[in-house]
Amino acid sequence: MAKVGFIKLGNLGMSQVVDLLEDEIAAREGITTRVYGTGPKMSKEDAADTEAFKEFDPDFVIIISPNASTPGPTEARNLWKDKPCLIISDGPTKKDDRQAIEDEGFGYIILPVDPLIGAKTEFLDPVEMASFNSDVMKVLSTCGAVRLVQEELDKLTAQVDEGKSGDAIELPHIYAKPQICIERAGFSNPYAKAKGLAALHMAEKVSQINLPACFMLKDLEEVAFTAATGHEMIRAASELAVEAREIEKTNDTVLRKPHSKKGKVLSKTKLYEKPQ
Repeated sequence: MAKVGFIKLGNLGMSQVVDLLEDEIAAREGITTRVYGTGPKMSKEDAADTEAFKEFDPDFVIIISPNASTPGPTEARNLWKDKPCLIISDGPTKKDDRQAIEDEGFGYIILPVDPLIGAKTEFLDPVEMASFNSDVMKVLSTCGAVRLVQEELDKLTAQVDEGKSGDAIELPHIYAKPQICIERAGFSNPYAKAKGLAALHMAEKVSQINLPACFMLKDLEEVAFTAATGHEMIRAASELAVEAREIEKTNDTVLRKPHSKKGKVLSKTKLYEKPQ
């Protein structure tokens, strides 16, 4: 029985589904998951509260948050360094900062394609937040990022099934740029793949647009206009992602990789074929 703990500090697009990826139809045996979430907050105090989650005693832990270099996620890593721990985040993006996380013994999947939201009162409300995250999920799911995370979690649970524990568990270290994600998507049509890669590049660019809106600009009109621009870009990216999948559906070549009841990863591309 693999026991997997998920700690959610703040929110990324991937946070919506990360704890569901190993048991997508709730029928898999031999795995137990628990989630400790702090909602939108990710301060050091919020991170400290996750210590109560240690009663679950997971075989490994996934800590997912925006910017893993900030104080809250850093505090969470300090609390969980006695467990095999995988960090999923949109940053740090600099090589030296990622190396520092690896040197501390943590695994990581950094997703620059999971973009910063335009989080300013002058623009964002709950409806806009939900709309943005639904657009982000279209890109992450269709264009390879979700499958990348799924496959890396599959490798971790497989190691637990093999009897590995503690430091013996090998953790991934992946900077999931657009070119890395698209290769996990499984597109067979080159035009679909090109649309998917374009969507990922656009999603990565959204963060660069929203960053000044969130942290640098002060004028109300500039803040609102810039954040709106970032949100329009992710909407366009989500439409490209949908178009890419529609091409694959037209050709009856959508790659599906479900988990069997025993946890084996199956595969199929034709709608009317049994996963093998």
